[in-house]
Amino acid sequence: MVEPGKMNFDKYLLLLFPLLLKFGSIFSQLDHAAPRISINLNKGWQFTKGAYEALSWQSVDLPHTWNAKDVMDDTAGYFRGACWYKKTISLPDSLQSKELFLYFKGANQETEVYINGIKAGSHRGGYTAFSVPIGTLLHFGRAHRNEIAVRVDNSPDPNIPPLSADFTFYGGLYRDVFLVAVNKAHFSCTDHASNGIYITTPRVSAESATLHTEGTIRNSSSSARLFTLSTVVRDAKGRKVLGTRETISLEPLSSKTFTGTFKAISHPHLWSPEDPYLYSVDLSILDAASGKLLDRVRSPLGFRWVHFDADKGFFLNGKPYRLAGISRHQDHQGMGNALPASLATRDMEWVKRMGANFLRIAHYPQDPAVLEACDRLGLLCSVEIPVVNEITESDSFYRNCMDMQVEMIRQNFNHPSVIIWGTMNEVLLKSHFTNDKPRQKEYYSHIATLASSLDSLTRKEDPYRITMMANHGDINRYREAGLTGIPMLVGWNLYSGWYGGKMEDFPSSLDRIHKEFPNTPFMVTEYGADADPRIRSSHPVRFDKSVEFVTQFHAYYWKEILKRPFVAGSVIWNLADFNSETRNETMPHINNKGLLSWDRIPKDPYYFYEATWSRKPFVKIASSYWKTRAGVADSTGRQSFQPLQVASNLDSIELFVNGKSHGFRKVVDGLCEWTLPFSEGVHLVRASGRQHGKVYSDQLRIDFKLQPYLLTSARNPFREINILLGTGRTFMGEEGRRPWLPDQPYHTGAWGSVGGRPFKIDNGKLPYGTDKLILGTDDDPIYQTQQVGISRYQLDVPPGSYELTLHFAEIEGGVVKVPPYDLSDSSRQEKQAERVFNVYVNDSLFLSHFNIAAQFGTACAVIKKLRLVVSDGRGVRVRFEAVTGEPVLNALQLRRL
Repeated sequence: MVEPGKMNFDKYLLLLFPLLLKFGSIFSQLDHAAPRISINLNKGWQFTKGAYEALSWQSVDLPHTWNAKDVMDDTAGYFRGACWYKKTISLPDSLQSKELFLYFKGANQETEVYINGIKAGSHRGGYTAFSVPIGTLLHFGRAHRNEIAVRVDNSPDPNIPPLSADFTFYGGLYRDVFLVAVNKAHFSCTDHASNGIYITTPRVSAESATLHTEGTIRNSSSSARLFTLSTVVRDAKGRKVLGTRETISLEPLSSKTFTGTFKAISHPHLWSPEDPYLYSVDLSILDAASGKLLDRVRSPLGFRWVHFDADKGFFLNGKPYRLAGISRHQDHQGMGNALPASLATRDMEWVKRMGANFLRIAHYPQDPAVLEACDRLGLLCSVEIPVVNEITESDSFYRNCMDMQVEMIRQNFNHPSVIIWGTMNEVLLKSHFTNDKPRQKEYYSHIATLASSLDSLTRKEDPYRITMMANHGDINRYREAGLTGIPMLVGWNLYSGWYGGKMEDFPSSLDRIHKEFPNTPFMVTEYGADADPRIRSSHPVRFDKSVEFVTQFHAYYWKEILKRPFVAGSVIWNLADFNSETRNETMPHINNKGLLSWDRIPKDPYYFYEATWSRKPFVKIASSYWKTRAGVADSTGRQSFQPLQVASNLDSIELFVNGKSHGFRKVVDGLCEWTLPFSEGVHLVRASGRQHGKVYSDQLRIDFKLQPYLLTSARNPFREINILLGTGRTFMGEEGRRPWLPDQPYHTGAWGSVGGRPFKIDNGKLPYGTDKLILGTDDDPIYQTQQVGISRYQLDVPPGSYELTLHFAEIEGGVVKVPPYDLSDSSRQEKQAERVFNVYVNDSLFLSHFNIAAQFGTACAVIKKLRLVVSDGRGVRVRFEAVTGEPVLNALQLRRL
């Protein structure tokens, strides 16, 4: 690799010159009167996946990731390696007297920074900020140009956590970058990218509150100087509450740590989620002789105190308080992890809107905008470093973990919303040395040593907050490894009834934890289940990915949590669907446990929680995602009955369809439900309720496709039908526009399959079908289920011209990589199915010796279309004739032309 400074810089100036014109904005951004100048550098970068010497560079703006697209393609894996960013800036002479730093909010995961070809600094870790001093490497004046070159590498590194996880390790300069200029006298800019100021409130009550400040002042000038340190506390209206001044002398090129303790504030306005009242603390450095302002840092201040009790749960400001929370991953559809701060803030507004009062920022520190919004909106928080699943037994890994913990704490220290620092998540999830128990015991002891070191470090860095470790549900393993006695608060990630067992195991797990660890407070730090918003079911079952099952799951869990005051809090996994590149399932590369979809559209469980947690009167038709429906008419041929749920916190709700009332239902635990008759066409559904004389309502337009009970019905003429075989769920394909119905046994005059059975993997989880990624389609659920051994398919349609589409996929065979949540082997070998069959349509051979695996491969979508004329009164008949093995059919469509 050639370092940037060893290249011929001038040969690139002609290529870069059009970009240089943009950088005049740096001059216009300068506020020369400001003691501290911060210039956003997000615009106008050049990017290459190649080496720095590459001639092909792409223009990009920050935030940027190079993995926004390749994590969603059909090829396993995504690019993890080194890439380069560069930009050129000119700086005014006025900045020459300043100390200058580059401030990176986040780059994943190893970063090297070069200024004019000289290495200025580096950083390891992808989720905390870092700053690099660059002043001595710069040229000043409009005639001089400075090149910033940044090498970012997200290659796997055994010494940098996370090593493995159920989320994607996007690479890139994926958060904001700033040029920061300060005077020679300034608050430290090199203390782990913090603002150099640490504010604590050692004693808080309703009657009084004490305040303590600590920080470091730097004198970078060549002479000794006297400074005035000013501290001013203001209330939310900007009124001065208290203020102090002291004189500090500093030798040249030296730093000094200061502390400040102030008189108690009488009857402070307390901060809480219901009343997130913020004071502010201004610390300023002034020249002692002239009074000139040299530097100023403003920090939020909230007065609150917290306490966890092993029997009684959590207390806020001296009162029992139920923590009702949710977790968040930082990525978004189409952007990866490269989100603007505004979308991070928007996510916090989603959290607040649903009525949550707690946010688990998992499994890594996130954009500073998140905690800024939590302070302002009123969300209690935990933050953690990404020690997930496993560790590396090396000094370098340990040092990186400790460094990350210090960075996380110091960068986020002054946020009143933060009450918990986390150290590890499910660190025993990936079993090591399972066939060598003595060696495994040694590995566990190394984890315990690291956990203890991180916990001790955290308590030393911040003695006023709580330490926490989150464990998966193997209680015995964590106890035997000695991990349950280390943190002040233990988190348990519990998925009974989803990944294993049954839902009824959840309350017994809570009771067992409280019994076995009677002196240790605990939270449920994760619970949830996957809901593909395109999948619905009238008979939901575990792992069918239906919205209905997941709504039931959340309602049950929340009800059981409420019964137990010793559960200090609970945290839903997760706010929104997020990318996990190694997952396949119905929506490949997506973990569907979000209450919002990846593009932030609420699912039914979100509305359940909004009805349950929100204090504002609330009415919402929960199935609002399900706007295009289909169903088979009853024997009258006029209507199809389907359920519709409403989420509300009112006493009762009345439902109207096209202006006609379908009566009242009492709201029970946030939900009420009707079974409604739907006919062909558009239906306007309105849910309405009253509270204190005021009406609250919600509306939804449902476009219903009524499939005739008998296909020759004159009342409801046949148009088209889309059928999934081997499953009991419905599916909204083509981005919700095309409804697919589950198959049914054939009966005369109607449609359905004859013979066979639903395909099922013998893995103990899936109720039917496979979890493989299907190549060649975005509608994987169409091909992930099938009828095996089918003999024929019959559709008794009237005479006419039709288009028949048969969908096939060979979903059995090959090596299947087990998803990251599966604790069994890392892969499973499936025996390749041997099947060759003929397909006849209306007695004519359509597919001869059809061998899906040989002709198209395993897990590949295959579509076969045929136009035909029905004139014999016998409808459309598809017959399957086995040559070798058993015939299969995954899905079928018939459309009248």
